[in-house]
Amino acid sequence: MLAAKLAEWRDAYAPEALGIGSFGPIALDAHGADYGRMLATPKPGWAGADVRGALAEGFGERIAIHTDVTGAALAEGFWGAAKGLGDHVYVTVGTGVGMGIVSGGHPVSGRMHPEAGHVRVRRMPGDGFTGVCPFHGDCLEGLVSGPAIAARAGRPAQELDAHDPAWTFVADALAESFVGLFLTLACGRIVVGGGVGMGQQHLLPMVQQRVVAKLAGYLPFVDAAQVANRIVHAQLGDQAGPLGTLALAQTVLPAR
Repeated sequence: MLAAKLAEWRDAYAPEALGIGSFGPIALDAHGADYGRMLATPKPGWAGADVRGALAEGFGERIAIHTDVTGAALAEGFWGAAKGLGDHVYVTVGTGVGMGIVSGGHPVSGRMHPEAGHVRVRRMPGDGFTGVCPFHGDCLEGLVSGPAIAARAGRPAQELDAHDPAWTFVADALAESFVGLFLTLACGRIVVGGGVGMGQQHLLPMVQQRVVAKLAGYLPFVDAAQVANRIVHAQLGDQAGPLGTLALAQTVLPAR
């Protein structure tokens, strides 16, 4: 159905390039035999699917494929909360945790895309929650995603009061992850989106305060005076995905 729609648009509008923002995990090594194919996934029928090949007909070499999260990261850099920055990270916190990393204006990928949402973080003392990730248990996604919050608190995130103790654990885990991103990437900004990331207005200030405390003055560009400009909400909302495909397409067009 999507391939047919693309063919219709191609014939009607003659687009110069195609950007594909896919869910993951997906192989992104352009020299690999599995380039553009879905990797092992619990989604029925998708493992091994040739996403790029199914959509590429008629577009020649001007095709860019990445995760939808990385597409959103590029879009936030082009038109949103990271506009004007060459180095930033987009973090979506919702049913899962995805991260798109942009360095020098280009998305970061190797054999595949970053899966930093599955990195384990240091836990708060007294936190005995086992996590919900089916692969890693208490990785970041297993601790702070929507399903993780519901499992920890016994009800969905949107039903929790802002003072519910569950938020302390969520904020601390996110802060641990963000400290690692700042120390590893020296990124100019972390942009936070997703249903949990955007839907709980009290959460981001909690994360910001904990990031400053955990860094303990080590990074001069992430202090109490600057942290609100370093960790921000996304601006593009539901348009981040569609705009992300346009941003990806622009990466394979010649400079003008």
